[in-house]
Amino acid sequence: MSRNIGLFYNIAKHKKEFSEVLKEVQEYLTSKYATMIVNNEAEQKQQITAYIAKYLTDYSLGVEGMNSEVLIERLYSEMAEFSFLTGYLFATNIEEININSWRDVKITYSDGRVLPSSEKFNSPEHAVDVVRRLLHKSGMILDHSQPGVVGHLSNKIRITVLGNPITDHDKGVAASIRIVNPQKLAREDFIRNHTATEQMLDFLSDCLRYGLSMCVTGSTGSGKTTLMSWLLSTVPEDKRVFTIENGCREFDLVKADEYGHIVNNVVHTVTRYSDDPKQNIDQEKLLEYALTCNPDVICVGEMKSAEAFAAQEAARTGHAVITTTHANSCTATYHRMVTLCTQKYDINDKTLYNLVTEAFPIVLFVKKLEDNTRKVMEITECEICEDGTRRIHTLFRYHITENTVVNGKMQIKGEYQKVENISQSLQKRLLENGMPVRLLERFLEGVDAL
Repeated sequence: MSRNIGLFYNIAKHKKEFSEVLKEVQEYLTSKYATMIVNNEAEQKQQITAYIAKYLTDYSLGVEGMNSEVLIERLYSEMAEFSFLTGYLFATNIEEININSWRDVKITYSDGRVLPSSEKFNSPEHAVDVVRRLLHKSGMILDHSQPGVVGHLSNKIRITVLGNPITDHDKGVAASIRIVNPQKLAREDFIRNHTATEQMLDFLSDCLRYGLSMCVTGSTGSGKTTLMSWLLSTVPEDKRVFTIENGCREFDLVKADEYGHIVNNVVHTVTRYSDDPKQNIDQEKLLEYALTCNPDVICVGEMKSAEAFAAQEAARTGHAVITTTHANSCTATYHRMVTLCTQKYDINDKTLYNLVTEAFPIVLFVKKLEDNTRKVMEITECEICEDGTRRIHTLFRYHITENTVVNGKMQIKGEYQKVENISQSLQKRLLENGMPVRLLERFLEGVDAL
């Protein structure tokens, strides 16, 4: 098949612009073969590409600078997929696609680079058409009555789209397509990327293993979910992990051996939105279910509403709870939790502050710096003193020593430091939860710069 397809390019007499060839092929397939397309995606692609090749061969059509296989693939992508976005959507090194207008598309890579796409849409209308096609896959509609759309394209792709009249008609659309955690990072990756030190990672992993609840905080794109996913992957296989996510599933923690047998103990759940309150299943409802499912570790993907109160309640009942939220420091995280809890419950701030600090003794703040590196900037413990007062103290931190610009690029230098040890009360709790004495002693070694 590919050999025969390749012949047409060598004899293509009529070289045209890609847009012209696309229009001709679209008209040809619509009029001749639309009723023959099958439901199976693999068969559909094979059938459509065969018809495209036939048309190009019959009419000796080609595009300057494209060989036969590239042209056929481009034509298929334009008609049945998502134009040049397709390659980015299914790449493993892409984190985000930001469409500012039909001719301005920026790609954020996993290593922090932000570069313009090598291609652009043909027109504002073309951009709208492709984005609508994307949304249609998930049952979402973009039109004049719904010019703003927020949703999910799949388990791992979140999308926000703004169209006319929110944006200018001549810009087409503005969109942010977030590809969540395309690559799983291992402990060695975090160390190699200087996201954290071995000691910090081991400390966090063992705290979760031995029943301490924690919150990972930071802004969008700081690496919260990636780090939390790794921490959950370190939970022993005989411990039951129950994950709760909002709208789409980002975690994939199930492990299988070489024979396909599941070796760990994981339940993944996702919210379901409905206009009917009786049919609506939010994170708060899933937390209620989780508490009846004998979990050892509960993961609440993100606290951004009233589920914050349910999460802290679960943590204070003895379950290990790990979650994320948006805040700009470890200290600010507790105030953020208080604000979230008050969205539904009329409890004074001081009482709520005491509750959330008891529930989540460990907080870690992650940040994407100006040089596009991600760092665990601080790990803190909130110690509950004998008189009931709270003392937040830093266990680890990243200390920036120098910011410089080299060849137009920001370079940040710094060092990780161990500042204080965990409190006596937390040490006692870890021992009661089964942490070996030798492991605890290792955590208490020195407070010097690492």
